[in-house]
Formats: sequence, C-alpha cells, structure tokens
Amino acid sequence: MNRLILVSAVLISSLFLFQFQLNAQDTLRNKKGGGYVFTLKKDIEATAVQNQNRTGTCWSFSALSFMESELIRLGKGKHKLSEMYVVRKAYEDKAENYVRMHGLTNFSQGGAFHDIPHVIKKYGIMPQEAYQGLNYGLDKHNHSEMEAVLKGMLDAVIKNKQGQLTTSWKAAFNAVLDQYLGPIPETFSYQGKTYSPMSFAQKLGLNMNDYVVISSFTHHPFYTHFVVEVPDNWIWATAFNVPLDEMMQIQKNAVMNGFSIGWAADVSEKGFSFRDGLALVPEDESKLKSIGKDNPYFNNAGAKKEGTPFDSPGPEKSITQTMRQEAFDNYLTTDDHGMHFTGLVTDQKGNEYFIVKNSWGTDNNDCDGYFYASMPYVALKTISIMLHRDALPIDLKKKL
Repeated sequence: MNRLILVSAVLISSLFLFQFQLNAQDTLRNKKGGGYVFTLKKDIEATAVQNQNRTGTCWSFSALSFMESELIRLGKGKHKLSEMYVVRKAYEDKAENYVRMHGLTNFSQGGAFHDIPHVIKKYGIMPQEAYQGLNYGLDKHNHSEMEAVLKGMLDAVIKNKQGQLTTSWKAAFNAVLDQYLGPIPETFSYQGKTYSPMSFAQKLGLNMNDYVVISSFTHHPFYTHFVVEVPDNWIWATAFNVPLDEMMQIQKNAVMNGFSIGWAADVSEKGFSFRDGLALVPEDESKLKSIGKDNPYFNNAGAKKEGTPFDSPGPEKSITQTMRQEAFDNYLTTDDHGMHFTGLVTDQKGNEYFIVKNSWGTDNNDCDGYFYASMPYVALKTISIMLHRDALPIDLKKKL
C-alpha cells in the first residue's frame, strides 16, 4: 500500500513538473500577451540589469556586464564592477588625446568595448560598491552637465591664449571629475580585504589579452585587423575582420558553448523596439512606425514603435554582405549602443534570436530589461563583437 502511494505521488509530481515546464516555456514571450513564444536553447548566467539612465556610457555598462559573466564562467565568483570607475579613467585619457589632437577628434560620453581592457590594464578596476560615481546630488546617472563643463574646459585649453599650455589644466580637469563622480580612493575594502584598483584587477585574474573584437566589413581585407571607423573609437583600436557568415557562426557557436558576447550595434531602426522586447528586420518595413522621441543617447531606440511585425513572427529580410556594407557606408548603421548577448532562443516558427541584456533598467519593458534580437538584425546592424578568444574556432585563433 505504501509503495502504491509512493508511486502515485511520484507520478503526480512528475505530471505537475511537466505541466509547470510547459507553462514556463509558454510564458517565455517578448512581452505580456506577446505573439512571440520562445523556446530556450542556451542561457548564460549574468549579473543584475543596470540602468545607465541619462548617459552615453552603454559601452561601459555592457562591456562590464560581459566581464562579470566571464568571471562567473571562469569560476571566479559573482562581482558587480564599477562602470563609473571605467568611465572616469577613460575621460582622463580622452582629455589628453583631445588636447593633443587640437580638438580634432571625438570627446563625448561615448566609448567602445576596447576601452575596458585599456582601462583595466592601465588603471585596474573597482567594485561598484567602492565607486558609485554619483557625487552631484542625483540618485541616477546623468552626465549632460558634466560633459558640457569638461568639453568647455578642454576647448579653452586648446585655444591656448597664453601661448603655451599650462601645467595646471590636467589637475583642473580631474578636479571637475572629482566633483561630479567623486575622488578615486587609493585603497578600498571589499569582502573583508583591502585592495587598490590594480591589486583588485589582479585578484579577479582576468587576462585582458584574452579578449578579442571581431567585425565584418568589405572596405578592409578579411582576416586582417583594421581600425573601426566610428567616432566613439577614440583610441583607434582595431577589430579582426571576417566574412559575415563566419561572424554569425562565431556568435552562435560561442553562445551555445557557454561564452557570452559584448555586442556593439545600431539600435535606431524601426524594427528595434525595446518596449516590445524585439529587434527585427521585417521584409515589409512600411508596416512599422515610430511614435515620439526619447533620450538622444538612445537614438530614439526607446521610443514607442508600432506595426504588425511586433505582433507575431513573420518573414524577415535575407541579409547579405553587400547590404551590410551599404548600410554602414551610408551612415544607416552607426555605433549607437553597446549590449550583452547572454543566450539563444527559437520562436514558434523555428527562427533563432539572441537573448540581449540591456542597460536601460528593468521598468521599460516586460522582459526585465532584456530583449530578443533576430539573426537578420544582428547580421545587418552589428558594428563589432567582443568575446574570449577561447570561443573562437581553432583555425581563426591561429589567424589572429
């Protein structure tokens, strides 16, 4: 009798678990009540979604999110790293570069994935709890005033009215950064130990030379390094150029093997709707429209979008290398935004999408700050990707 009861209980539990799994799978959608029903193929652990708010610092948020997943993947624990520490140190080097180039280069809130290895190797890194970067009376990031003040200072220095640069301009520039972002402590306590930024970077043990940037454009030879010609690439860092099909395969293989990816892309398209949890390239884009505008640093990507392609999966354009190149050459694909691939799903028609972790907080869509990017969208709108070299095929690693 007891055995019969036990067997019955096991059967009931199994049926309940099966039904729960079905329900859980059925609720993996692009939004509440959305017509896209996703099946999870791969999910890579990531830290909590952050909010860059009114700043153009997505490059720091996304690249550090990627590095945080790398720490988890490598068994080094879960850590929340300071985006504003990286932003602060990048500003210092951008300023020197801007002055040396007589103001004829970019000085703005933007940056690129290359900035993170650059800063970590040169200056180390800090946990977020040790450097919040909020020293200007607000509880959310907003760099509009700070950027204007900093650039005004640098432009005045470049005018060079006294005939030569003073020895004080760098100290004055850093004093402004101290007032807005806060002074950088020489040491800090974290998890019961004392570190400097450099010793903390050493403690984490990430080798910045293990991270590579890949892209795909025909105005440079394939299988060579080239400087990515976007304004925010202020250090003129290089990416490794591969054909489009190979770039797409690298990304899918990497994610399916447990490697997350930093993704730099254009998000200004009508088919990008963070509110709807989707990034698409529909065959018929005439059915899409944007309503209103949002923060300029989001390139209106957060504006409300409408159109039947967001209702349920439909046909998308087949992206070629030529289409991708023409979009870049004609400024239709620009370096808008940095994000983080943390998985892969398929919809009810078998189409694949990357799971994308964003840095616009968790209140602006029904996916807790994530969204789903279709393969055609990624093929057309990717500027570059960052990933660990171990995620690459062996033959490509040799070419690198």
